[in-house]
Amino acid sequence: MKQTIALVDDDRNILTSVSMTLEQEGFTVRTYTDGESALQGIIAKPVDLAVLDIKMPRMDGMELLQRLRTRTQLPVIFLTSKDEEVDELMGLRLGADDYITKPFSQRLLIERNRALLRRNETSRAEGSGAAPGGVMTRGELVLDETKHQCHWKGSDIALTVTEFLLVKALAARPGMVKSRDQLIDTAYGDNIYVDDRTIDSHIKRVRKKFRQADDDFNHIETLYGIGYRYKEA
Repeated sequence: MKQTIALVDDDRNILTSVSMTLEQEGFTVRTYTDGESALQGIIAKPVDLAVLDIKMPRMDGMELLQRLRTRTQLPVIFLTSKDEEVDELMGLRLGADDYITKPFSQRLLIERNRALLRRNETSRAEGSGAAPGGVMTRGELVLDETKHQCHWKGSDIALTVTEFLLVKALAARPGMVKSRDQLIDTAYGDNIYVDDRTIDSHIKRVRKKFRQADDDFNHIETLYGIGYRYKEA
């Protein structure tokens, strides 16, 4: 079955050229020129992945992402301009899984799409480091890979695909330090370039989500200049 991608951008030239390329690669593509119509369309007929421009009429990409995240954890990639660094970081904090800076290579977008879709499938399958049934337990932390569920002290923590993989990578070996490069490879694969700040933004957002359930959460530690580790119980 073909995977479906929602492509949302007010630039019709981008919609036409990118959708043609994605369709040639075997994807089904649904295009939208503004956030409002995209929100209605995606809710009515869910997709496997969404690619969102930030600057759009009626509803921009930020607001669209916020509204989507109240309903779904589908993988999301942001398209940004070079002068939108703040928007990139804000988008990651809101729950985007990745971003690509315009002008961009369509081949790069395709590879990012494939990597993110693979991670989405992998995170739902039984993986290494998990007990039979795809469940990993580390003290108060429970990760169920087959259901893509994370629980802390009994509370559900809604994680994106990337966030889930980062938590899993850290919790799999408590006390062991993971460098940013190692976490990038875990979450994005070794063929995709991602800036270190992307991992930092993901970790900050993960901590915030856990602290919404537990003000005292401090199990993801930063070792400045080195990386991150999951605190041993």
